[in-house]
Amino acid sequence: MIRILQFGSTGQVARCVLAAAEARVQVTALSRAECDLSDSAAIAAVIEAADCDLVLNCAAFTAVDAAESDPETAVAVNVDAPAAMARACAARGLPLIHLSTDYVFDGAKGALYAETDVATPLASVYARSKLAGEAAVLAYAKGVVFRIAWVFSPLSRNFVTVMMRLARERDEVRIVADQTSTPTSAVDLADFLVRTASRWAGASEGDEAFGLFHFANAGIATRFELASAAIARDPQTRARLTPVPMTAFPEPSPRPVYSALDTAKLSRVFAEHPRPWREAVVETADALVANGALNS
Repeated sequence: MIRILQFGSTGQVARCVLAAAEARVQVTALSRAECDLSDSAAIAAVIEAADCDLVLNCAAFTAVDAAESDPETAVAVNVDAPAAMARACAARGLPLIHLSTDYVFDGAKGALYAETDVATPLASVYARSKLAGEAAVLAYAKGVVFRIAWVFSPLSRNFVTVMMRLARERDEVRIVADQTSTPTSAVDLADFLVRTASRWAGASEGDEAFGLFHFANAGIATRFELASAAIARDPQTRARLTPVPMTAFPEPSPRPVYSALDTAKLSRVFAEHPRPWREAVVETADALVANGALNS
């Protein structure tokens, strides 16, 4: 059985990987209390001692606006930590799988972004730190980076869960309608990572399974379309949904207006064809309603 050392245990993807693992792979997930991501020596020691076939980094500083006021922590977690992981994995020849973001693009293209497009992030500490983290991992021959966008799941707080709760609590919910991307189901991503772990574990340097990829569900959506699809599944919804522009919600850190990801390379290399985002979000919304998660 493939053994995975996973950094991160409470985030959406981390929790979904643990749920997907079951008897398929063995995952040892480390919380930040168990390994301080600001301590490069601690990261190296954990990887050096680990009985594993590959390392999966699901940990990140994802509070986009908070990164503006705490750039030191954002850089430590999003840049220095994956760099330390890459060095430690290189010393043992272990594959390193790392997650990044659509925010590395400025949104000016207005069409699907491929891995070959130059990443020019907006003036955001979060986006720039994630791009630098990518570079650190991709400098390693057995490094893999997956850019993902608008991640949702039934296991953690995210845009979908927040919008569904607000639609129960308010008479009106205003939702951004001019920001577009490719939503990503953490459940689908986790299943793919678990299924593909053996390929990375057995691959040699130069295998096309290493490098930069985009993972997202099929189809593009605006924030309004994504929220509407989920909210429509909840019989307890009472709010009227109102589309508004991004300017209606000024934020400290800029977001790309258009950051949809092209997944053609994912399909070519791994024969992976993620299902439509609407199907995935309906499944997520139904699970949230059924398990009473929206009541808390």
